Parts: sequence; structure tokens; C-alpha cells
Amino acid sequence: MTFSALIVALSLAGLGAKGAAALPDEPAILKRACPDYVAYASTPHPPYSGGPLNLPFQRPAQECRTFNSSVVERVIEDVTSRMVDKDLAQLFRNAFPNTLDTTIRWHTDGSSTAARKTRKDAQWEGPQTFIVTGDINAEWLRDSTNQLANYQTLAKEDERLHSLILGAINTQAEFVIQSPYCNAFQPPPPSNIPPDSNNQDDRVHPTYEPSVVFECKYELDSLANFLGLATSFHENTGSSGFLTSRWYTALNTLLSVLDAQSQPTFNAEGHFITNQYTFQRTTTLGTETLNLAGIGNPLNSGTGLIRSAFRPSDDATIMGFFIPANAQMAVQLQRTADMLRSAGGPSDIVRDLESRSTKLRKAIEDNAIVNHPKYGNVYAFEVDGYGSHILMDDANVPSLLSLPMLGFVDNDDLIYKNTREMVLSKDGNPYYLTGSGFQGIGGPHIGLQNAWPMSVLVQAQTSTSDAEISRCIEQVKNSSLLGLIHESIDVNNIKTYTRPWFAWANSVFAQTVLKVAAERPHLIFGEGAEPYIP
Repeated sequence: MTFSALIVALSLAGLGAKGAAALPDEPAILKRACPDYVAYASTPHPPYSGGPLNLPFQRPAQECRTFNSSVVERVIEDVTSRMVDKDLAQLFRNAFPNTLDTTIRWHTDGSSTAARKTRKDAQWEGPQTFIVTGDINAEWLRDSTNQLANYQTLAKEDERLHSLILGAINTQAEFVIQSPYCNAFQPPPPSNIPPDSNNQDDRVHPTYEPSVVFECKYELDSLANFLGLATSFHENTGSSGFLTSRWYTALNTLLSVLDAQSQPTFNAEGHFITNQYTFQRTTTLGTETLNLAGIGNPLNSGTGLIRSAFRPSDDATIMGFFIPANAQMAVQLQRTADMLRSAGGPSDIVRDLESRSTKLRKAIEDNAIVNHPKYGNVYAFEVDGYGSHILMDDANVPSLLSLPMLGFVDNDDLIYKNTREMVLSKDGNPYYLTGSGFQGIGGPHIGLQNAWPMSVLVQAQTSTSDAEISRCIEQVKNSSLLGLIHESIDVNNIKTYTRPWFAWANSVFAQTVLKVAAERPHLIFGEGAEPYIP
């Protein structure tokens, strides 16, 4: 519905009895009239694609979008105008801008005094950005980093995108400083957006302020993603404007957590060591809490690995040395060192980060490579340092399948190739789910009948086969009948899904299409097509 049409509708509904001209602030009224996007995304809207699936157009009206970028609109036009498949074009048209259209709850470029009203020292100074995950009004460090990933390459061209991502880095730094063990956060105080409750009964140590924290599950990948947001921004823009005292404070806070979570459950004399972090939730779901009074299962000393209490699915780890997150952290420690060296940062911090990265890589090689009777040497999903390990994979990134995307290995690494074959098979991965309508990696978060489109897109991004890539993209397209990528799909009924609106998944879809456009353009643009790089 256009702006003028909505004003007419509001008038007819009694909100403007004397017509549109009588309305004192049309943009403000329009914003109040913007539909809830969860409901909006659950219903198809015209104009339709005109392809075999006739997929709907699911972008909100321009006046209802939470952020606009002319550069993003240009990329949408560039890509979709060249696509052969009209349904795939519609899906990209909806998915690529989804984060900007729907999830930027608050952004300030730092020029106003609003961000300084609650400031103490340098808190909330400069650009700030609060990004929700979609249908939950809270920011996950991991999700928000991945939601912005597709726009990082465009930030050098668009000052507003540059400010948006810079603000996201600054806001994440404040979150990490205040509650480094937590994964999801409330709107910042300067935003004047009221906090929400997660309606859970949690007992967490260290304690946190619920007006700041939405949920406090300690996930190693959340901290790796905090680093990744900054390193990607610097790599793409050359900017080091975020390297303030607050960011360095966040980095030091993060490194303290890594040190604390590298400690074993028992010391050399066999005495129990109290971990800094414990988590208990009143629940009937075993994946939502840690056993042993919130401590989790014992971990052995001397591994060099870093504990993660929860996985990126927000499910509890079984063995706390979660390998994909350790791999991601090893990569990001080195990338952060490279960034600081390039920006003229402190040499002692650079050396420390490089040393940590090298040691963590070796710890993974020493402790996480196990021999599978069918697939040979593979990476374990989780280990405990006592020799026990879990062989599986989960849909959420970081995962074993995503190791090349993380920058930990190359696609042709033999152990990764063995691991990839294992996790994409029913006899190698208990959470590789197949049905009459869909197949892919799922996980305990949703259940034993739902695979995640995200895992199929990661499969496409880590494949070297045109046929496999095309098959993965086609499967996701055919299961996205509302024109958006869902969280998970019932493998026997693609019309049964979780979350009509999940911004991270839409970002991964757009990332996949752009990767194909750059590296294998013939798959989506037709034979002989030139590569497209925004």
C-alpha cells in the first residue's frame, strides 16, 4: 500500500475524519500504522514473481522500512535484472535488504546529544546501532554480525551504511564490556526503547542487569562474532574509527573470558575449580540448561581449548569444548591482530593475539581430530579433553560444515572433506534429516523432523560442484513459498515451518546468491554470463 493509499485508509477508519490534510504528522501516523512484520511476513503480498512458484513480494512499504540505502537498492536491481529464474530473483529481492527493512530498531550517527544523555565516561559515544534478530525484540551478537555481513562490502560506498555498521560495532562493544558472558541484549538506554522479558526463570553467575541483558547464555561464538564484525568492517573500508578506548576495553574483557574459560574442571591435584560461569533454567528441555547445578560436564586440563557453555543454536553443549567456535575464535584472533597491526595498534596486543591464535589452532589439531571407521580422520563437534568426543553437526554457524567460510581451512583440506562427507550423511550425522519434501542438517533446537535452510545454504557455499550448488539453492527456493527464508522446515511438509521472519537466514541466502554471482555466474545468470561483484 502506498503512503497516500494508507492515509486514505486511515481516514476511512476514523483516524483522519477531515481527510489526509487534517493529519498533523503524516509520517508519524504512518509509522504507527505499519503492520507488525511477523504477521505481515506470514501472508503473501503482490506483486508476485510471475515464475512457476509465483513468489510474493515481502518488503514492507518504503515508509515502514527501518533503514534505507540507495546502494543496496542498486545491488538488488543489478542482480535481479540479470537473473533467469523469476522466483529466485523475487527471493533475493526480499531477502537481501531484509535486515535493513525490518530489524534496525535504533541508530544514531552520534551527532546529536541523545546518545549522551545516559553516558558515563565514554559510554554510548559516537554512532550506535541496535539490531534485532527478527521476531524477537533483542540483539544477538552472533545474529547481528551475520545480518550485516552482506553490507560490509558496500559500506565504503555508502556513508549511511558505514555509520550503521560502525554504530553496530560500538554498541556491541558496550554489551561485551557490561556482560561478556551474555548472548542477547536489550535496547541501549539512550534509545528510550523499553526492554522486553524473555519470560524465563534463570539463575546465572555472573549476575546481570535484566534491563540490559535479554538472555545470558555464554557462547564462545558470540565473542568471536564481536571480533568478526570489526575485522570485516576494517577489511572492507579501511576504517579504524571504532578503535576507541571502549573497544579496547571490550577486547580486554573478552580476553579475560577466554582465559577463565580455558581452565579445567579440576586442578592438577584433582580439586574442583569453580568456574566463573554457571547457568540454570527452570525448564523441561535438557538443551536449555546446564547439568551439575549449572556447571556442565567436566573438562580436562591441558587441552588449550576454550569452553563454550552453549552452541550457536542457543542449545547447551554436551562436552564444553565446542570445536566450531574454537575454530572461529582462532581465525578471529589472528584477523584482529592483522587489523591492529595495519591500524598501528599496540604491538604487545598484536603479539598476544597472534600467540593465542597459534596455540588455539594447535589445540584443535591435537584434540579435535578423530578417526571415523567409515570417513577416516574428521573433526569432532565437541570434545572433553578426556578422550570422549561427539560426532555430529548442527545447522547454525559456526558449524563443522562452515569451517571454510570461517576461514579455518580450505575447501580442499582432506580432513575437512572427510568431515563434510560425514556431516552430510545420515550414517555420519544424527541430525542430517531427510524426508519427502526437504533434507538438510537440523539440530536439537527444533526437533527431529525439521532441517534448516541455513545448513543447505552453507552446503552450497562450501561446495565445488555446480550440480550440488544448484540443487541446494533450488531446494531452499522451493521451500520458501512465502518469499522469505524460514528458520526450519518440516522435512515431510515444506508448508510447516518455524519463524516466517528470521533475518539471519535471509542474510545467508543473499550471501549465497552473491557468492554464486561472483564465482559461478552462469548458474543464476545463464551461460556465458560475466561475474557480478557489487
